[in-house]
Amino acid sequence: MKKTIYTIFFLCGTFIFSQEKKSDTADVAAAKEIQEVILKSQRKKQFADKAVYTFDKEALEKARYAKDLLRTLPELQLDPVANTVTSTKGGTTLFLINGIEATDTQIRSVAPSEVVKVEYYDIPPARWATRADTVVNILTRSTETGYVFGADVSTALNTGFVNGSAYADYTKGKNNFGLEYSLNLRDYNDRRVNSIYDYQLNGKHYRSDENRTDHFGYTFQNIAVRYTRLVPDDYAFQAKLNMDIFSRFSKGTGQSIFTEDVLKEEHAMFKNNGSDYVIPRLDLYYSKKIGEKDELSINVVGSHYTTNTSETAGEWIVGSGLSVYDNDMMLKAKQTSLVGELAHTHDFKAGKLSSGYRISRSSISNDLNNLAGYSQYSVNYLEQYFYTEFSGKVDQFSYRIGAGLTNIHNKSAENTFDEWTFTPKVILAYQIKSNQNLRFTSGYSPVSPWSNALSSNVVQLAPNVVQRGNPFLESQQVFSNNLTYSFNNKYFDFNAGLFYRYTNRIINQYYVQDDVLGGYALTYENGKNGQRYGVQLTGSYKPFGNSLLVVKAVITPTSETVKTSTGALIKNDYLGNYFVVSSEYKSFSVQYQVNIPVYSLSGAFLNTNENQNNIFVSYKHKNWTFSTGMYWIGMPSEYKTKSLPESLVDYRVHTQIMNNKSMFVLGLSYDFSKGKKTEMQRKLNNETAPAATF
Repeated sequence: MKKTIYTIFFLCGTFIFSQEKKSDTADVAAAKEIQEVILKSQRKKQFADKAVYTFDKEALEKARYAKDLLRTLPELQLDPVANTVTSTKGGTTLFLINGIEATDTQIRSVAPSEVVKVEYYDIPPARWATRADTVVNILTRSTETGYVFGADVSTALNTGFVNGSAYADYTKGKNNFGLEYSLNLRDYNDRRVNSIYDYQLNGKHYRSDENRTDHFGYTFQNIAVRYTRLVPDDYAFQAKLNMDIFSRFSKGTGQSIFTEDVLKEEHAMFKNNGSDYVIPRLDLYYSKKIGEKDELSINVVGSHYTTNTSETAGEWIVGSGLSVYDNDMMLKAKQTSLVGELAHTHDFKAGKLSSGYRISRSSISNDLNNLAGYSQYSVNYLEQYFYTEFSGKVDQFSYRIGAGLTNIHNKSAENTFDEWTFTPKVILAYQIKSNQNLRFTSGYSPVSPWSNALSSNVVQLAPNVVQRGNPFLESQQVFSNNLTYSFNNKYFDFNAGLFYRYTNRIINQYYVQDDVLGGYALTYENGKNGQRYGVQLTGSYKPFGNSLLVVKAVITPTSETVKTSTGALIKNDYLGNYFVVSSEYKSFSVQYQVNIPVYSLSGAFLNTNENQNNIFVSYKHKNWTFSTGMYWIGMPSEYKTKSLPESLVDYRVHTQIMNNKSMFVLGLSYDFSKGKKTEMQRKLNNETAPAATF
């Protein structure tokens, strides 16, 4: 694995000393010129922490909305199932429109002709660094009057698959009103699951080989209403009421061959589960200019809601009807979350200073019925974050130096964890040539355990096997380093990066002997450490210098290790990959996506990523867009998990959604705009904690 990584990076390094080609970059400081001149070529400018893209006349004319422009960036890809744009490097991506956090539907509401440029932060600034791995900011023109509206729907013809959305925006003077709605619906009746549990217990060998067919699905709806008032060079105010409506269900029946030493039994079983919540979220934002060089911003986000989760399962011997186990779990979690942030920026001649303080608090009150009986308990999650950073440039060198202080305070009925952590970050960049750039980044930060891992809940998975959380978990401490080389011209947009990530007290999921209920429990621990290192190659190639043919690829040879609390070393190597071939000609476009699934490490398991083999075709006529495509050509979507040799329980599961096999979809979209919207450059963007469901 190491030889492969060294060889690939050596080959990439040869680009650095290749002959310099004509620069195809734009000076992003000339924003007024960009707004007034129709660009004749796509351009890119690489900075220390971001890349800035502008788009040619052809791309603007072919795109339906800003989302189509984002898909052309080499670092971004379309998630075909959710119909959203994600980063090729994985992790969490935050989208902004003129600095204000935006949903996928809001991005659709931006007409391509309004897009001035797109900022792609692969190294997010301090105010976003703890919330996202990648930040994409769409900068637009603005005017005093305008409106825009549209709707789209995409559906499969032979199964329950629907993606739909609608939006409307109206601007009058200094005021803007927005309304949006989105829907994702899935209803599949043929999900096939084969799972195997194999283990030794009390001197006997047990094996459970289960085959189950599920009817499952979910419905996610989002409704948002926004009001914005912007007084240029003075202040900006926004009030946004957002509501997430979610429900999911799964109903499965099957058979199992249960073996105890040489004795075999035929079992029947069922597993049903579901959850639902409605999250109303109020987001208030205010920023004020103080003189010419200072700006003060404040953001408050709050929500209060209830999540209902249920799970019932049973297994019995077919011949006698004797029960093997019964699982009945009901959880009602009342959750209140609040986030507040205050930030200040000051412009110096030598650079820019940004400082701020953010506090987030979530309180969850649980009413729980499970295998351990009835209980009521509360948990509280509190995180405070002080940060400051200075960015500047000296000749060909750019830099960003930041320092932060993070406090994590998690309190449950069983345990209280409180810790302060110093979080420094350094970014250095050197412009080798006008179209080549070398960047280095290093940072240290804590990561709090997620609510499911800290949960006191217990559920039955199989005979003699349960799952439980661990309220005594401590936060992870992550030390990350990246060295990235970037090269671009008319034909290539290429990035090669070396990465190394060390995680102290890594949270690891594993099997232990269960002293409470007997058998084994799948739970969480703080391992000693984890390491992940490798090379990531991303980029696009345009053999004709335009969008007639574009080949996009992501190749990531990676090594990862986890050292458990007992000192056992778990190791895994994989070659991450993703490929896209697309073509645009006049009003027609076609795109093909494919990957080869690989196993990556996740606690005590190796999991495959979702397989892809998809093709899409669209035709644009005035304000209408007609599309069709096929997901998972010739194959169902499938997911595999297997435990590691070190695990006390040998666990394997293979899931296939047969409804997805060669799934044919049709889509229709209508988008209309007149005038342009007034947008504001928002400095703070926050969101309350997600629903607790385990």
